[in-house]
Amino acid sequence: MVQKDRMSPNEIKVSSILASIYALRMLGIFLILPIFSIYAAELPSQPSIFQIGLALGIYGLTQAIFQIPFGMVSDVIGRKKVIYFGLILFIIGSLCAGLTNDIELIIFGRAIQGAGAISAVLSALLADLTSDQSRTKAMGIVGVSIGLTFALSLVLSPLINELIGVSGIFILMGVLSIIAILVIKFFITESSNKKKISYNLSDFLFILKRWDLNRLNLGIFVLHATQISLFISIPYYLITKGGLPLEEHWSIYLPILFLSFVFMVPMIIFSQKWGLSKQTFLFSIILLFLSQFLFVNYSNEILNISLALLIYFIGFNFLEASLPSLVSRIAPIDRKGFSLGVYNTCQSLGMFFGGVLGGFAAKNFGYIGVFYFCGIIISIWFIFSLSIKMPK
Repeated sequence: MVQKDRMSPNEIKVSSILASIYALRMLGIFLILPIFSIYAAELPSQPSIFQIGLALGIYGLTQAIFQIPFGMVSDVIGRKKVIYFGLILFIIGSLCAGLTNDIELIIFGRAIQGAGAISAVLSALLADLTSDQSRTKAMGIVGVSIGLTFALSLVLSPLINELIGVSGIFILMGVLSIIAILVIKFFITESSNKKKISYNLSDFLFILKRWDLNRLNLGIFVLHATQISLFISIPYYLITKGGLPLEEHWSIYLPILFLSFVFMVPMIIFSQKWGLSKQTFLFSIILLFLSQFLFVNYSNEILNISLALLIYFIGFNFLEASLPSLVSRIAPIDRKGFSLGVYNTCQSLGMFFGGVLGGFAAKNFGYIGVFYFCGIIISIWFIFSLSIKMPK
């Protein structure tokens, strides 16, 4: 019986390869996150804070628009064809953003990048190529890859920026996407016995009316809205209040991310072993709110900024890992793909609105307005989560 629960060598290989493609997609937002607001502020066109936030967030809007349609098209014409098309769009957008210093063209390039929305298709392909018993483990491998990508991006981004600049980073994204196409082409074999799925209006309405799923969709929206918003202000705070040059920001991010993963371990133990999953979930949301309180009231020196970031990322990392797992366990077994597609769409919308509304808050209320905005939407999420029921 134990043997049946183990992933086969082929499932491990497929999961690892697709996880690497997932990670590449997330680089589209993560790698420029710690440096873009500083870079964009120095462009010749002198863009407004709102334009900078839009450039960060527009990626999420086009992701949200095309996520579900691409997933549905892949049911008809095949997964790999849609993945190729999405990666080609990502390459075009990367080149468009990397070969200009005009903020309008960068926004346009970011929009095209996001239009290559293949996360739901990758999820569906992974589901096609893994057994029911191994699927949760496969999704876990993907989740770890995304978490590591985010951690590495925050650390490596300022260093890579020193070598090739933000424009070079955009070009690098395009090159990595070409490599991803080759990897999918030669190392992934699409399932030939995949069941054809039909959709009707009642299926959509059934999932969209599920409040237990919508509460989790709200959660991922808020989580990524705060993530994008914060990095409109954080680089500025580290430079002006912390006295830390942009190229040295990695020295803050690296220990903070390491410690956040270390502190997350006992939270996972409490959650799983002692049946405190709801309490730990709510506590993580409280950590997000506490970090905003610290940013507003005590961000006058580098140590306080670092402490607030640490508290934020402890909560963020735990929730980032917990939310998709909860969706996959709550969703109807025959509509997990669509449920995860809606979830991914809400994640992308969070990126968009986080960039736009965070930029709006910073423009009208100063950089501190971003923390107030984040605190408000975290509070709303916490209120709606008080009645959450955890699946067994």
